[in-house]
Order: sequence, then C-alpha cells, then structure tokens
Amino acid sequence: MNSTVILIGPLGVGKTTVGRLLAQRLDLPLCSVDAVREAYYQMVGYDQAIAAQIGASKQGIQGVLRYSKPFEAALVEKILADHHGIIDFGASNSVYEDAALFDRVANVLAPQPNVILLLPSPDLEESAAILRHRLVAMLTAAGKDFTHELFALNDYFIKHPSNRRLAKRIIYTKDKSPDDVCDALVQSLAASRPSQP
Repeated sequence: MNSTVILIGPLGVGKTTVGRLLAQRLDLPLCSVDAVREAYYQMVGYDQAIAAQIGASKQGIQGVLRYSKPFEAALVEKILADHHGIIDFGASNSVYEDAALFDRVANVLAPQPNVILLLPSPDLEESAAILRHRLVAMLTAAGKDFTHELFALNDYFIKHPSNRRLAKRIIYTKDKSPDDVCDALVQSLAASRPSQP
C-alpha cells in the first residue's frame, strides 16, 4: 500500500480525528495541515497582517480566503514534498476557483492513489445540514462564537466540485463513529492494494 493517505473534506467532517485514528492503526506518521499551516505560510510569504486587515474589512472571511488561495496551493506542494503517512488537509486546501491554482494542486495530488474525501452523505444538502449541526455543537462545547458566515463558507466547501474532482475515493460518514470511519478507510485501502503475484 502507498504509505501516504490524504484526507480532504469540509469543516467538521472529522478529518483530523479520523486521521489520528488511522495513523495509529497503520503505524504511520500524521501531518495535520492546520497544525503546521503557520510555519508553511511563513515559508511561502503569507502575510498575517494583510489577512487580518482583509478579515476586518467588508470582505470578511471570503476576502481572506481569496487572499490565501495562492499561498494554499504552495503550502500543499510543500506539505506533500515534506511529509508522508496520513495527511489531513484543512477544509480550504482542496477548494479552488482559479483554474491554474486548481491545476497546481491536482498535479501534485495526481500520483497519490489515496486521496480520500470524507462527506456525511452523497446528498450535499443533507451533508451541509449534518455538518452545520455538528459545528454548532462543537463550537458551543468549546465556548467559541460563530456566525452564519462560517456555515455559508462550509456550505461552499461542501458543494464546490474541487473536492470531488481531486478525490480518488469518497467515504460517507453519516451515522458512523470515527472508529467506524477508520474501519471503512482501512478496508478501502486494503481493497485498492494490488494483489501480490
């Protein structure tokens, strides 16, 4: 089996939790892109002050997303050059409007057979509703504020075609625990392994 498994998908779908379980199960290193993002952003010239100014303006989170996109493509290239094992992308790292940026990310993912999209359901409206409910519960439990803008952004991540174009396989997570999703992933990876002569 190829020793790199890349998990993509929207906010709250469980990429980091499942990635941690999968890394333990397969005894592979784990790289959570959200945990190393800041260091890589510094390498590729991302300016936090500019991003903060954009975020505080009328452009809001969508403006920050637009500013970040070229840096995200560079981050993905560097992450895949530096890491193997289980890599869980941030929700925005696999969604691109700009065709050239999408192509950069598609090219670096093309040799990777295990790019796996996690989604609650094949029904994108149902996926959005499930993840909205899950995010409210998670953020409330953590004592964090949230706005409708966050849910609108996640709906965009869910419905944008980039994830489905980049993924080699999709695992649906509705009514599954993280352990169940990990089991499904292990079975999918084993089934895709070439048979030994």
